[in-house]
Amino acid sequence: MERILIVEDEPDMQAGLKDNLEFEGYEVDVAGDGEAGLSALLNNNYSLVLLDVMLPKLSGFEVCKRVRKQDINTPIIFLTAKGEEIDKVIGLESGGDDYITKPFSLRELLARVKAVLRRSGAVADSGKKETTLTIGRLKVDFSAFNAWNDGQPVKMTVKEFEILHHLWNSKNMTVTRDSLLDNIWGDDYQPTTRTIDNFILKLRHKIEEDPNHPQIVMTVHGIGYRLVY
Repeated sequence: MERILIVEDEPDMQAGLKDNLEFEGYEVDVAGDGEAGLSALLNNNYSLVLLDVMLPKLSGFEVCKRVRKQDINTPIIFLTAKGEEIDKVIGLESGGDDYITKPFSLRELLARVKAVLRRSGAVADSGKKETTLTIGRLKVDFSAFNAWNDGQPVKMTVKEFEILHHLWNSKNMTVTRDSLLDNIWGDDYQPTTRTIDNFILKLRHKIEEDPNHPQIVMTVHGIGYRLVY
């Protein structure tokens, strides 16, 4: 059974989310502030986290950053009343996988939960037949969401693994921006061009000898990217 953590300080919202997710068949834990949510994430295994941004003690953004620093790649959907574009960018760049703005419908939330779980599971399933791959300076095990550089673990988010895996599956071919949007983010959320470029930049810093002069993850101007192997 897939296990979901809800980190939400509004009691009614917390209870409503918990009841509806349990009705859908998920096992659900709850936390009422950022510190409790961080502790739960560090000490348990979850399939997904619904993480409010405006939380007591620690903000959702800070919780996400600290979790990613511990090499925990559990998918995170941010829940927040903020709707500014910059907040969406900050949420995704801090390591989040999706972003939904309050008020939202239950149908929309469940669709996003299922989409993120499906995408994160697809990466693991598609990687089961592969051995560890070497991509530039990086060694990657897509099935276990692990990466190393010179024998040292490299921190990567689920989205980074998904993007790299999609580029790898189409190596030496141009991958359009639309393909990345459709295959990584799906129809539920469309990131900005800046967000995609930032993910590519982060990958280059982990793969390339000189990220400012990439030789592996190449930009195809006006179209998308190509992983040269």
